[in-house]
Amino acid sequence: MPDGCRLAARIWLPEGAEDDPVPAILEYIPYRKNDATALRDGPIHGYFAQHGYASLRVDLRGSGDSEGILEDEYLPLEQDDALAVLAWIAEQPWCTGKVGIIGKSWGGFNGLQIAARRPPELCAVISLCSTDDRYSDDVHYMGGTLLACDMLTWASTMLAYSARPPDPAVVGDSWRAQWLDRLERTPPYVEAWMAHQRRDEFWQQGSVCEDYAGMRAPIYMVGGWADAYRDAILRMVEHYPGPVKGLIGPWAHIYPHDGNPGPAIGFLQECLRWWDHWLKGIDTGIMDEPRLRAWMQDAVRPASSYAERPGRWLVDPGWPSPNVESRPYHLTADRSLTDEPAGEAGELPVTGVQASPTDPGVWCAYGGPVDMPTDQRLDDGVSLAFDGPELTSPVEIYGNPVARLTVRADRPQALVAVRLCDVWPDGTSTLITRGLLNLSHRDGHEHPEPLEPGEAYEVRVLLTSTAYAVPAGHRLRLAVSPTYWPWAWPSPSPVTLRVATGGASVLDLPVRVSAGDEAVPFAAPEAAPKPAHEPRGVGAETREIRRDTASGAVELVHSHGPFGGFRLPDEGLDYRDQATDTFRIVEGDPLSASVRCDRTVEIARDGWRTRVETTSTMSATATDFLLTNAVEAFEDGVRIFTDHRTKTVPRDNV
Repeated sequence: MPDGCRLAARIWLPEGAEDDPVPAILEYIPYRKNDATALRDGPIHGYFAQHGYASLRVDLRGSGDSEGILEDEYLPLEQDDALAVLAWIAEQPWCTGKVGIIGKSWGGFNGLQIAARRPPELCAVISLCSTDDRYSDDVHYMGGTLLACDMLTWASTMLAYSARPPDPAVVGDSWRAQWLDRLERTPPYVEAWMAHQRRDEFWQQGSVCEDYAGMRAPIYMVGGWADAYRDAILRMVEHYPGPVKGLIGPWAHIYPHDGNPGPAIGFLQECLRWWDHWLKGIDTGIMDEPRLRAWMQDAVRPASSYAERPGRWLVDPGWPSPNVESRPYHLTADRSLTDEPAGEAGELPVTGVQASPTDPGVWCAYGGPVDMPTDQRLDDGVSLAFDGPELTSPVEIYGNPVARLTVRADRPQALVAVRLCDVWPDGTSTLITRGLLNLSHRDGHEHPEPLEPGEAYEVRVLLTSTAYAVPAGHRLRLAVSPTYWPWAWPSPSPVTLRVATGGASVLDLPVRVSAGDEAVPFAAPEAAPKPAHEPRGVGAETREIRRDTASGAVELVHSHGPFGGFRLPDEGLDYRDQATDTFRIVEGDPLSASVRCDRTVEIARDGWRTRVETTSTMSATATDFLLTNAVEAFEDGVRIFTDHRTKTVPRDNV
């Protein structure tokens, strides 16, 4: 890098590339190319190399085997380094000078951010499971509410990942000094995230929605309805003025050739069509096809996971779709949803409960066995629920439903959670989509203002986009509550929310009214082989709700292994990580809310064994958030580093 910092890369080259240069593909992320993501990287980058591309996996500064410190997500320095990496790639004798970027999640984010820097070498981007808006559409805040389910859990994961050592087999004898430097100087990211509870310049940096036209590269946005980041695909198709395509399948936060829920698709073949068009000038026909393809999901009974989501592919020329219309459904005093205003104006109160009766599922699904929310009937029962009539014909929801509510709260700080459900003839309730709004953010996320207790406000709650076909004979249900733990951090005091009826509150439902042309099905998945590996024991992923009827305390405990455990025999390397997240609250007491996150990462070779353990906690008083972060590092079973930090952050209208 220009400042002398060295980044580590793994390169897959086609045979003969040194004599006959080829375009290159870059993936640029902090998750360790040589172990943690090795089983995922080989099939992707090896496939690109097999089909005439140099493909590179680069560890970000301060991660894996790269030097330096990773001080936070998506900083300008990360983008500066990327510009230097792109220039280096383009200068290599095996490269034609044309480079594409592919990445999922972090790599999808920074692919867009790098495009906004307009490097001349960058000719195309494939961005998966990413966002254009770091404040409104990421792990930190949702509708201005603090995402209790993900803010600390992701921060603690990065605390552990950033504490992993470089590999001495790669970096040599300096590995221990680099590791200690990394341990001593990498901050807990959550401290900065919590210091910015409104949408300010901290979040605007790296949010390409600030200037869509500032990017310069053809962009292919990809994701799934089970993933947390699908809204950005629709926004990018709508707002990006350059060449853009969108693809939304039924998938979680994973690559579509591994797609879960299924069906998986031949995504790497689709990537080649994109790369061949933009990096090799081959007319693959990809830009002659509709800009947006999405999977219309058939109705399913609630379950904690799905191997497949039945449905069909749709195509649209862009977004908003000419095949979608908005249908209003009015909330009435008898708790109905009607297509016409009914009854006199009135109000219905709801206080809600601090702990959801059932597990609401994860915010960002990874295709695991306990990702999805189960039957919503118990949650519907403690919410203010409005039921529509039995449908006489199917209704295909496609886009972002919006709840326009007139509400009054008895406290200056309050939130509203809105869920849209599919109610089956036997009463089973399947969650379709949901949304949150911190009511102090009712006029925007930049300048929140407390409520005036008792005053009526018209607010707009955006529900996450979806494509879901509700069959005839089913009903729609809209459920409203001022609580939604452990997704939303609770308001400082219990809140009674009053929702106006009789035409004052409306659900705007996006409905596909024209079937349109259905997309040609994708080919079956292809990929290069995974590297040789042997599984190592990591416990099964579980989510368990524990209730103490005497105290009213409720705990949700989520145990999982993000990258799991395995041995790479050709490398002589063992890797294992394990995580446990505990969300606790006492019924009736929002100030009892707390989150605890425990992480363990073990990396070893013969004669070299390391372990990192971290614990992070978050709790709150009426005026402050309380954060703790502890890190311990071990070499050959001996503790060589320990650190414990505490931080108090004032609540800012949360």
